[in-house]
Amino acid sequence: MRQVAHRCGFQELETPSVESLDLFRVKSGGEIEEQVWAFDDKGGREVALIPETTPGLARVFVERAKSEPLPVKWVTFSKLWRYEEPQAGRTREFSQVNIDILGVPGVEADAEVLATSALALDEAGAKGLYAFRVNDRQLAEAIGLKAGARDLLLFFHALDHRAKVTEREFAVELQRSGVAPEGVGALTEMLSAAGPGVPAAHVEAFFSRWTEPPLPAPGPTGLARLRALFSRVEKLGLGDRVVFDPTVVRGLAYYTSTVFECYAKKGELRALFGGGRYDHLIELFGGPPTPAVGLAIGDQTLELLLREAGRWPVGEPALDTYVVAATPEFAAEAASWAHRLRAAGIAADADIMARSMSRQLREAARRRARRALIVGPQEAARGVVLERDLTSGAQRELRPDEVLPPA
Repeated sequence: MRQVAHRCGFQELETPSVESLDLFRVKSGGEIEEQVWAFDDKGGREVALIPETTPGLARVFVERAKSEPLPVKWVTFSKLWRYEEPQAGRTREFSQVNIDILGVPGVEADAEVLATSALALDEAGAKGLYAFRVNDRQLAEAIGLKAGARDLLLFFHALDHRAKVTEREFAVELQRSGVAPEGVGALTEMLSAAGPGVPAAHVEAFFSRWTEPPLPAPGPTGLARLRALFSRVEKLGLGDRVVFDPTVVRGLAYYTSTVFECYAKKGELRALFGGGRYDHLIELFGGPPTPAVGLAIGDQTLELLLREAGRWPVGEPALDTYVVAATPEFAAEAASWAHRLRAAGIAADADIMARSMSRQLREAARRRARRALIVGPQEAARGVVLERDLTSGAQRELRPDEVLPPA
């Protein structure tokens, strides 16, 4: 995933593991303290192990805003901590990759974040296992107003929990937000028509059914943005894995328009990770008005997805070459060859435990090496190195200048 992000033009940013607790209060409010590992440092200051990366990223950007050329494309790989009940796909300590673009107001950045994360997931082994549900908070707000909701936070909460409750419970939550019974029926019909999501290619037809009479503000703005985004992802070849889902609103209050969740396509269609636009967050930290969009991929849910599909890699990464010393006297020679192969960019190793030749070959097989290079008295007498293909068993002699790739 790191290699993909670099290929897509993202620069790697490192953020601290400990930040001021106020940094998270500014972004997420006082409730964040329920999940944060917070403590007083030796200077009596309230600090926390970071539960997420975005506040630290925002703080860094504010410090650099006057000198950082736009757009800013940052990728971070962070260890995070949250004090919550451990369960499948969620632990108190975990790793996360964040992909963020700052300084671009248009859907070009939204599409770039989705395309980069899709490529990263594909190359990590998840191709065909996931899709993105996409919505716009402004469109969701307008749908709520159209349905009669008076408390939009309660309305968003109801949408976010629709898949987790019964239809009766969903109706009760909608009515708590101010939606009248007749509005509940119309809204339930719309959401049922969307089902698990409307493919990008069909989203225009879906919208045409549910925008008459016209949506109140800011619905038309959100709708126009979604139309532009779906058009762009189609051209990027992502139409098969991007769907419209009006129930996606994301729980964090700082999202401003586009929101998305990645979910597993099979089974319970469970959410894997998410993200969206946070166009006003930089201002909260004292920076200039800066549009921004990003997402965060956690290692726990990705591992579960790959394990269930039988795609989780077994053991350590395979070696290309294991250099075998036929006799103890050639152990240093074997180590020398391993070092030269590594310097040439080839994954190589050699025995450092004085094992017999047969045990070295078993170790090479255990490490899933592609080949073994055997050095010993017979090979030295002929001025060659013996190469053995560890899949087929075929052997050939190589001159020393044939062992390393061309410079």
